[in-house]
Amino acid sequence: MRILLFHKPRSIVVSRQDERGRKTVYDMLPDWVRTEDWVPIGRLDRDTRGLLLLVKDHSLVDPLSAPGKVEKTYEVWVRGHVRPAHLDQMKRGIKSPVGILSAESVEISGYVGPKTKLKVVLDEGKNRHIRRMFGALKDLKTGTPLKVVDLKRIQFGNISLDVESGKWRLLSDPEVDALLSMVR
Repeated sequence: MRILLFHKPRSIVVSRQDERGRKTVYDMLPDWVRTEDWVPIGRLDRDTRGLLLLVKDHSLVDPLSAPGKVEKTYEVWVRGHVRPAHLDQMKRGIKSPVGILSAESVEISGYVGPKTKLKVVLDEGKNRHIRRMFGALKDLKTGTPLKVVDLKRIQFGNISLDVESGKWRLLSDPEVDALLSMVR
């Protein structure tokens, strides 16, 4: 069983081809990834960077992307000051156009000027989940919506991002076994 880890840069589309002619992950990976029909596990939007897994065995897609099965961890920079009250709201759930959005855990890592750095763990991922969740909250000081300015997936289950942006590697057999044990 082979699983490929790719560090997706920002501005790259997770799609076989893009109707607007934008660069896709398949343009950055070896030709055999496209010709052997490898597919991504979940998606990262165009503006999100970080860990993306691809598999040749399509039967792994649903189990590895099913809600509640495998946690994904993100490093998030938000414009605005995130406070403990915001963290509580995110853990309880926030109404959005795509349903209730919540996080398994959210930790503030620090502040730099008007920005907050956080670590967010999700056990499901709806469309633009983290961006919508923060956008539904307001900075308590300014009254303006919080805005994600940088979003990077740094972990998928037991797999941590350990290659440079635009690079890839195949997971080792023990890594694959440990990842698949989460969904069995």
